[in-house]
Amino acid sequence: MKKAYVFPGQGSQFKGMGKDLYDSLPMAKELFEKGNTVLGFRITDIMFEGTDEELKQTKVTQPAIFLHSVVLALTLGDKFTPDMVAGHSLGEFSALTAAKAISFEDGLTLVYKRAMAMQKACEATPSTMAAILSLEDSKVEEICASIKDDVVVCANYNCPGQLVISGSIPAVTKACELLKAAGAKRALILPVGGAFHSPLMQPAQVELSAAIEATAFNKPICPVYQNVNASPETEPSAIKKNLIAQLTAPVRWTQTIQRMSADGATIFYEVGPGKVLQGLAKKIVPTAEAMSV
Repeated sequence: MKKAYVFPGQGSQFKGMGKDLYDSLPMAKELFEKGNTVLGFRITDIMFEGTDEELKQTKVTQPAIFLHSVVLALTLGDKFTPDMVAGHSLGEFSALTAAKAISFEDGLTLVYKRAMAMQKACEATPSTMAAILSLEDSKVEEICASIKDDVVVCANYNCPGQLVISGSIPAVTKACELLKAAGAKRALILPVGGAFHSPLMQPAQVELSAAIEATAFNKPICPVYQNVNASPETEPSAIKKNLIAQLTAPVRWTQTIQRMSADGATIFYEVGPGKVLQGLAKKIVPTAEAMSV
């Protein structure tokens, strides 16, 4: 029986996240305060007491979810014994930090730079994402590819029958109409700031690439299954390359969980806020166990 630890991405935040850890464990409090120092502002005040609107800001959401997830993993100490790890989008940085491929400070710094670069790219080009339900992946890919005059691509392969597309507002709107006509149960525009995991994130990728290349990466304590290829990696140079590619490439989460299961994972522990990844794991591999840490 192999244990997989998975780390959530943007959208799993909630008011009060991490406060129980901060209040009950001295080590957690110390790490959260270190996070405040690294960021240069008291993100814990927003996490614990902020409004939903404040928490939704990309520059807050991403480091907040990273902090909650990584602090939780680090406070497990010797009980954190993964045979493999993975993270959904932003969660990949949490997974790499928990698996000791990058330091806590460097992981948080990269996540904040990523958030700011993505925010800038969103402001430069109005764009959006949409959730497509109950349609074959191949059909969604085919319809997105048929829209030649603008950018719309498959961005998140979350589980069978649940895929997210990403691109310019006109192209995503057009794709939603075509996908509904093709039989999608729903094609719902999401309340996000921009077209994450699409070519429109290229300016952010350029910015983040320099930061990743300048950061020291170590060999992780276990294989890290990365978003871009759903494959296990332990080599720092390959991890860096995939992490840079991740911003403009789709998150292959369905394929990642399938590969982890094929490689022996029978239980998936979700580390961080929310329970989204547990639900997805059970839809992807119905025989698997899934629970929160």
